[in-house]
Amino acid sequence: MAEGTPAAHRIGAPPLIAGLSAFAADYDLILCDVWGVIHNGVHAFPAACAALEQARAGGASVVLVSNAPRPNTAIIAMLDGFGVPRTSYDAIVTSGDVTRTLLSARGRVNVFHLGPERDLSTYDGLDVALGPLEAADLVVCTGLFDDNVETPDDYADMLAQMKARSLPFICANPDLVVERGASLVYCAGAIAKAYEDIGGEAVYCGKPYRPIYETALGLATALRGGRLDTARVLGIGDALRTDIAGANAAGFDSLFIAGGIHAAELKAADGAVPDSASLAALFDGHAHPRGVMPRLAW
Repeated sequence: MAEGTPAAHRIGAPPLIAGLSAFAADYDLILCDVWGVIHNGVHAFPAACAALEQARAGGASVVLVSNAPRPNTAIIAMLDGFGVPRTSYDAIVTSGDVTRTLLSARGRVNVFHLGPERDLSTYDGLDVALGPLEAADLVVCTGLFDDNVETPDDYADMLAQMKARSLPFICANPDLVVERGASLVYCAGAIAKAYEDIGGEAVYCGKPYRPIYETALGLATALRGGRLDTARVLGIGDALRTDIAGANAAGFDSLFIAGGIHAAELKAADGAVPDSASLAALFDGHAHPRGVMPRLAW
């Protein structure tokens, strides 16, 4: 943890910094969010990619940690399509990877897939049988069937059926919403919350929960060939609930990117400098990051 008052006890707005270069040398490992930090679901942010390249050039390892409900191989291909250079990161860990680990430990199981077809690669090579809800042993939620038009309210009847059977519910993406261009769309986390609201039980596979960080640290330890000091790990992200809270719970410093999913409430759309009063209100009672930037840059 950086010097000064402990993160959880600070008041006011966390400090604005000019760039990652302000304290990049303090860290051996950067765990960086993907959506809202290095791309917005439509195109990459070149300055963010360049900042991560600079950090790597300075000796840090960069592991992208994403709540994407698909395997990391699918995300690498997607990032290639957005123009994110592979030189900006060393490896990727996704909540889809954690989901696959959890499913493989269960053995043969009947799964109801709640989510779009684009997420079916989550099950590649696993001993699972995908089928209707009526035959399911458990539910894996990777998102909404059509997040362009649907909301969690559209799933009330389906969730009631799951609850009536006490079906286990694996949430492969704990995000409530994600940035897609200039819009926010609902994610699997919003469906999981709706299930919990009616008394169902959900298991979460991504940030801010510990398993995805343990996976990322294990990968980074192998990459660097030695044990990592958590005091020299920095988490970067645009979501208070997942990225900043998750890093704090894991014992890492963090860097908050204001121009992501909180942009509207912080008056930070299109990379504008966030409003100080709104920033203070957002973090009131929450762990503070070491610094804040409108968009990630060096």
